[in-house]
Amino acid sequence: MYRHTIKSKVYQFADLKDLLAKASPCRSGDELAGVCAATYEERVAAQITLADVPLKTFLNEVVIPYEKDEITRLIIDTHNTEAFEPISHLTVGDFCDWLLSDHTTTETLQQISAGITPEMAAAVSKLMRNQDLIAVAKKCEVVTRFRNTIGLTGHFSTRLQPNHPTDNPKGVAASIIDGLLYGSGDAVIGINPATDSPAAVANLLNLIDTLRQQFDIPTQSCVLSHITTTIQLINEGAPVDLCFQSIAGTEKTNSSFGIDMALLDEAYAATLSLNRGTVGNNVMYFETGQGSSLSANANFGVDQQTCEARAYAVARKYNPLLVNTVVGFIGPEYLYDGKQIIRAALEDHFCGKLLGLSMGVDVCYTNHAEADQDDMDNLLTLLGVAGCSFIMGVPGSDDIMLNYQSTSFHDALYLRKVLGLRPAPEFELWLMKQGIIDDKGNLLSVNAAHGLLGGKG
Repeated sequence: MYRHTIKSKVYQFADLKDLLAKASPCRSGDELAGVCAATYEERVAAQITLADVPLKTFLNEVVIPYEKDEITRLIIDTHNTEAFEPISHLTVGDFCDWLLSDHTTTETLQQISAGITPEMAAAVSKLMRNQDLIAVAKKCEVVTRFRNTIGLTGHFSTRLQPNHPTDNPKGVAASIIDGLLYGSGDAVIGINPATDSPAAVANLLNLIDTLRQQFDIPTQSCVLSHITTTIQLINEGAPVDLCFQSIAGTEKTNSSFGIDMALLDEAYAATLSLNRGTVGNNVMYFETGQGSSLSANANFGVDQQTCEARAYAVARKYNPLLVNTVVGFIGPEYLYDGKQIIRAALEDHFCGKLLGLSMGVDVCYTNHAEADQDDMDNLLTLLGVAGCSFIMGVPGSDDIMLNYQSTSFHDALYLRKVLGLRPAPEFELWLMKQGIIDDKGNLLSVNAAHGLLGGKG
């Protein structure tokens, strides 16, 4: 039992799970789940109480029972006590101050990352203002590699997302070329297939791989099929670069996705065995999103942001090239408006980076949410300042297959220009060689179009 008194009113919190939920900033998903604070004052009381909880408590009191959840077992069994030692004496509030201190450097954060549990990261985020989440995330440099290098300070990448409602090869190819001419695609050229048919997925993989080899593009491809489809295609010799899967923070949620840790182990080993990387071998691509556990009736009374952070423990095991929180995709039932989407994105990005992941954000919303493109512009800019590794590049920012609003090729150009950011180094050199950009990063796509559309490459 945790408690705090404000003006003679005693607020009681049944356990750590309840305390974390009540301390979480307001969002519609937690209201739907019935786990949020009833009043602003109760939320403040929970945050004050949470600030005094020792970090060691999170190793002894779990939010989902160890015996019932393999994600809890993963978190506890793989905890790095040596990395945790420098912060083991701190409370959550002390940890917040320590993270914000100028004495806590990028190198320090990299050294302790493996000692932080998802619940610790979620807890400290609940005490932070948006600017705190940005400031600390900015210090968390996480670098990954496959055919190029993602996450370097001063660089900003995009996933080129050329989805098509019927997987039409000409439509997909046109979108890919369009994105390349705007300098998009260094994180990955990644397609959400309209069908999970192995034959259809293989066709898309071969399309991207042919284009990549023809123009010697230093990037990686991914068709975001179910992991079982990807394993089958690997065994059949398809050109799989990255293995994709949506993941969540509870075993029951992952089961609803048709996966478990054993299946992820199998997929990871299979993809590694291909040895297709040239500058590194980070081969996994994961997507997450606040609210997925509640929508699967698998949150066990845990608030949605803590569930989300637990998904990062799953991702961390497999050294992924990319992790993407699709923050506004699940809808207003979970993140009601632009304010809630912005807050959730900054939390997810902060927690992922703190836990050692190359973190991207799909800056997005559905058409029935109380949000618009101005909200997304604000979030995009905040994430750029925070050192986000990548965002989506969607033609016109309107995904015609998934039917939601995301970010366009132009949005990435805007962010690179106003913040002085560059594409992944290897990809940037290719863009200059193709005449797509100059050595200052300015777009020269009119000249490059001739080469990519049939002239000299």
